[in-house]
Amino acid sequence: MRTPATARAQVKDLNFWYGKFQALKNINMDIADRRVTAIIGASGCGKSTLLRCFNRIHDLYPGVRYEGAINLQPDGLNLVDKGVDPILVRLLVSMVFQKPNPFPKSIFENVAAGLHVRGIRNKTELEGRVEKALRQAALWDEVKDRLDKSAMELSGGQQQRLCIARALAPEPKLLLLDEPTSALDPIATAKIEELIDTLVHDVTVLIVTHNMAQAARISHYTAFMHLGDLIEFGETQQLFTNPRLGQTQDYITGRFG
Repeated sequence: MRTPATARAQVKDLNFWYGKFQALKNINMDIADRRVTAIIGASGCGKSTLLRCFNRIHDLYPGVRYEGAINLQPDGLNLVDKGVDPILVRLLVSMVFQKPNPFPKSIFENVAAGLHVRGIRNKTELEGRVEKALRQAALWDEVKDRLDKSAMELSGGQQQRLCIARALAPEPKLLLLDEPTSALDPIATAKIEELIDTLVHDVTVLIVTHNMAQAARISHYTAFMHLGDLIEFGETQQLFTNPRLGQTQDYITGRFG
């Protein structure tokens, strides 16, 4: 039985706009430390938009605006504050995307990329951190003898685990996963889900998934979103078996969405 979790991040009155379009409306939720929190909802509901606020990836596009706060604990750093450098945010909050996106470099250099950004140049430290991240991603035994080979030679599932290793290497406080298994076959998907279950011993995981069965399998908490609103948020078992709101029940049972 796990002990009650403290909050790794606290979303407070978060609003977000693409130009004049408000994509998120007054979101409030706590992200429990070293737990998996899933965000579910129909396409276009704002779940990926919310996820991407955590590492300020929206800043790469013009005309976006945040209001409110995402406070990363224990320091209380507001990740969406205009005075906070997005590069710092991305070192604290790593992200893995829907489709594997390894760099056209060696396996070693893929994992070391974030360490170079952190200014780590010592060869021994780099080698140790790369090995640790690959072990965390359950990939070390498969690639330890070919670290100098191109990452593009790996299978799709291996590439996605490599991307997870690359995200873990800088030792982030929070790991964001945006539908990380949607492009994978069932066997590779099962490996990623098993991996997520072990990762939460070391890092907090926030995952967007369109697969409600997956959310039920791997998450401790679930947020259900609709049209930019957070409709219901709570422990996964409670939300799936006894939701408080009829709208949540309708989505889970397939009556809409």
